[in-house]
Amino acid sequence: MTRSNAFSPIGLQLMWDRLIAVVEEQAQSLIRTGFSTSTREAGDLSAGVFDAEGRMLAQAVTGTPGHVNSMARSVGHFLERFPVETMKEGDVFLTNDPWKGTGHLHDFTFVTPAFRDGRAVALFASTSHVVDIGGRGLTSDGRNVFEEGIYVPIMRFAERGEVDRTLVDIVAANVREPVQVVGDLHSLASCNDVGCRRLVEMMDEFGIDDLDALGRHIIERSEEATLEAIRALRPGTYRNAMRIDGLEKPVDLVAAMTVGADGIDVDFAGTSGASSYGINVPLCYTEAYTSFGVRCIVAPRVPNNAGSLAPIRVTAPPGTILNAEYPAPVAVRHVTGQMLPDAVFGCLAQAIDGAVPAEGTSCLWNVYAFGGPGRVECDPAEVADAEPFTVLSFHSGGAGARPGKDGLSATGFPSGVRSVPVEVTEAISPVVFWRKEFRTDSGGAGANRGGFGQVMELGILDDAPFAFSALFDRIDHPPRGRDGGDDGSGGRVGLASGAALDGKGTQTVPPGDRVVIEMPGGGGLGDPGTRDPEAVARDCRAGLVSPGAARRRYAVALDGNGAVDADATARLRTREVEHAG
Repeated sequence: MTRSNAFSPIGLQLMWDRLIAVVEEQAQSLIRTGFSTSTREAGDLSAGVFDAEGRMLAQAVTGTPGHVNSMARSVGHFLERFPVETMKEGDVFLTNDPWKGTGHLHDFTFVTPAFRDGRAVALFASTSHVVDIGGRGLTSDGRNVFEEGIYVPIMRFAERGEVDRTLVDIVAANVREPVQVVGDLHSLASCNDVGCRRLVEMMDEFGIDDLDALGRHIIERSEEATLEAIRALRPGTYRNAMRIDGLEKPVDLVAAMTVGADGIDVDFAGTSGASSYGINVPLCYTEAYTSFGVRCIVAPRVPNNAGSLAPIRVTAPPGTILNAEYPAPVAVRHVTGQMLPDAVFGCLAQAIDGAVPAEGTSCLWNVYAFGGPGRVECDPAEVADAEPFTVLSFHSGGAGARPGKDGLSATGFPSGVRSVPVEVTEAISPVVFWRKEFRTDSGGAGANRGGFGQVMELGILDDAPFAFSALFDRIDHPPRGRDGGDDGSGGRVGLASGAALDGKGTQTVPPGDRVVIEMPGGGGLGDPGTRDPEAVARDCRAGLVSPGAARRRYAVALDGNGAVDADATARLRTREVEHAG
């Protein structure tokens, strides 16, 4: 293809499609070579291509908003430290700086320049979550970032193709799972290399020397399309407040969204101050999930890149929980940060009719457990012969009901990560899952009901205590329904022996006991009394809704075969209407 044909409308579309294929292959390479289950099984990662100025042009379909959207800003920090003109072919750069990366030390971001004919033409970036980073581990217990693990500033991972062995040795010496962690670092470098090679092949095929014209086209068209979607909203300032569990005390997330012709501004003034523990959120992660929440409703079909992100501007006062300043503890920033789409949905529901879902569980309900000598608060003799292990397994509660559709059950929204199969976790550790099932009656009732949470019960094969780090929210403050829908069920966590566990923090599970996790359900949408009785009956027959809840929450009566009793249902619904009147 000639250069002139490459920049025809058809040529631009072909190059855009090819660019998406390049970054998706980059992401899939990371999944195939990743060592940790969070990468291989859950897809907790991001991959993308940037122009030489550090503007994101395209992201892989596979990936999470927290990684992708914060990575979009992090490449600029790399260029401040290492300008593109100083980079050499074979150089690879990395960091896990929470404020210049993706929000906590467990995520490494890698940046690699792509060279063609001796000149840097683009940058590839990728991020993934590692199973361990030393320190206290993935827990809210830390009181500053220094306790949370090894902190690697922006620096070279490799120079002219030679990996910095000193850096690798230091990381390996500071983590409990050196094989997995170091393996993941090499996987991140490798996937960027795949992206670089595929991009050069693409440029050769289309006969282009740089990405300048293509990049301008992508960014300008995306920004125009996003602004067009924003201008279709009712202009004005809309406010919403949402209370979540927090740790020492409940946390209030307060948002003011101003919709105007030049974009959307979201201001979190009035939000609770920073916590003394690791549930704080660096601003980069706040920006990531806020902009994702806005774009889910306003411009979901516009590609995610520097152009489509530019019209969405996010501010939070320094020192609040959504703009925690160094060296605040931030290890489990996702527990707070993943609530932000729900916070902005409450604003958007006032600006656009019938397009916004109810609140959901939102934050992940991950299983993070570890054991062995020196890792559990107990008599050392009890774990002297126990198998050392560290497990991070991704799981989710129910999502909120959607306009015209029920909420998704046991689904990772807004994170987008997949649940890790329990068989995988059992294969690599002494952890055993004794139960995993939907949680009956957990979805909020509504014309469209919320998604169901799930119940999981787990222990270990060793007759020894083990540590369990709770990373949960929506226990005391469950997901709220919308437009007359009921709230979802709050979560619960405890021991099979009956004792309750805290929703956050590392706790010891006694020998032979098990942890029981009951995940929240999503909020309902619309009046439950208008839900199709046959839909209620189907949920009852599937064991998702109990007959008692069907009568109490939906005014639907069933016969002995689980079918709708039409006469009894009519009487129930008539009484509901009379009572409401």
